Amino acid sequence: MRLLSVFQNQVLIAALIAWGIAQVVKLPVEFATKRVWNWSLLLRAGGMPSSHAALVTAAAHGIGLTLGFNSGLYALAVVLAMIVIYDATGIRRQAGRHAEIINTMIQDLVEGHPLHQEQLMEVLGHSPFQALVGMLLGLVVAQIMMG
Repeated sequence: MRLLSVFQNQVLIAALIAWGIAQVVKLPVEFATKRVWNWSLLLRAGGMPSSHAALVTAAAHGIGLTLGFNSGLYALAVVLAMIVIYDATGIRRQAGRHAEIINTMIQDLVEGHPLHQEQLMEVLGHSPFQALVGMLLGLVVAQIMMG
């Protein structure tokens, strides 16, 4: 059956494995810095390493290894990876900084009285280093899977 052939797509499998590893690695990295197990990191954006960068880098590298680094599909995958990584390190990171500032302002206004509203998400994007580590993870996983 053609639908089941998706489970044989090594590029997709490598990309998903790289994404999964990045999500799981966030737990001990967070624990090492804050001494708290934050299980919500398994399903959240942001943090170290960037699972977005790992996912798109593994997919692009896998396409290059499978179809050739001179193929049009590889070029498209690299361009899309660049857009995703730029968004993760630029736009979403700035949105996270704005959320942090707004949350601080609310805290100052309330002067210790708890708000009944949920705080804004502060960890939306990635630092360039987090994106770089995610990219390296994606390259390594795709190379192991298809190299």
